[in-house]
Formats: sequence, C-alpha cells, structure tokens
Amino acid sequence: MKKTAVLLYPQFSEYELSVALSVLMQGGKTVVTVGVDSNPIKGESGLNCMPDATMDELDPDVIDSLLMTGCMDIFALENEQAYIDFIDKVKNHADIIGSISSSPYLLAKAGLLKGKKYTIGMTKDGRKSAGCFEEENFSDDLVVSDGNIITARGCGFIRFGACFGEALGLDFDVDWYRE
Repeated sequence: MKKTAVLLYPQFSEYELSVALSVLMQGGKTVVTVGVDSNPIKGESGLNCMPDATMDELDPDVIDSLLMTGCMDIFALENEQAYIDFIDKVKNHADIIGSISSSPYLLAKAGLLKGKKYTIGMTKDGRKSAGCFEEENFSDDLVVSDGNIITARGCGFIRFGACFGEALGLDFDVDWYRE
C-alpha cells in the first residue's frame, strides 16, 4: 500500500492534523512525515517532530496522497519555494491532496487551485495580497472538495480528517470524532 506524505514546516498546526492522522491510523494507512531537511520541526504548540524523510529523499512513487496543515504565519515561511517545488514534484503521484487552514496558499502558489473551488483560513484581503488566488472560486464552506483536492478552514479539522479518509477509501469509525 502506498503512503500518505504529511508535509511539515515550522509552526505547523498540530491540532489541524489530529483527526486526519487518527483516521489514517484506523484505516491502516502508512504515513511518512516530510520536512525541508532532517532537522526537528517545531509546531505552533511547541511539539517537535522529526521528519521521516526530506523533500529530496522522498520518492514520489511511494505515495498516493499528500496531507498539509496550516501554520502560524504562512507568509513568513522560510524556504517557501522549496515547499512549492515539493508540491509540484508529488502532484502527479498524489491521488488525493488535503490542505487545511493557511496551507492552500502553497497549493495556489504551485498552481493546483487554478479552476478549482477551494476554501482557506485567510481573509479576503489576505487572499488578494497573496496574488495567487482566483477569488471567484473561493467558498465560505468549512470543507471544500473539488476533484482530488480537499481544502478546509482550520476549525473544520474534524470534518476535514473524515473527508480525507473517505476520499482515500479507508475503513474507519467516524463516530470516534463526534461529540
């Protein structure tokens, strides 16, 4: 079975990944965390994560999906181009791409949101200043699925995780995540 690549960067939002990672575990899906290099990556709540592979090391043929979380300030992300280049490298290998909170910005910069409905945890002014979004395709919905791309606002992390698992055809119990 191919793996889900989880792209991590400094100040990544741990909670936005929590349900998606649990769904992947329930579904028996192997995960590979990916960083720009092999150094620990500190999330927004201070959790350190050691990437399993660097962007250069990961063979795109071993993955069938990509999962991306938001971060505290996506515009301040160092090595932004490296993340965009990685997305471009794996886009044809990822049957499903899940992107939550601010991370759809990286998808837009990589050209993956062209002609696609999307949502993002960013204001209209933020989207406009980013200069890479098609405003006519923005949706206020909590989670938006268009083709093989699932986008969500951060507060939709439960529904996002379930949608990601469903898109992958995983067997999991969605009731684990209901209040």
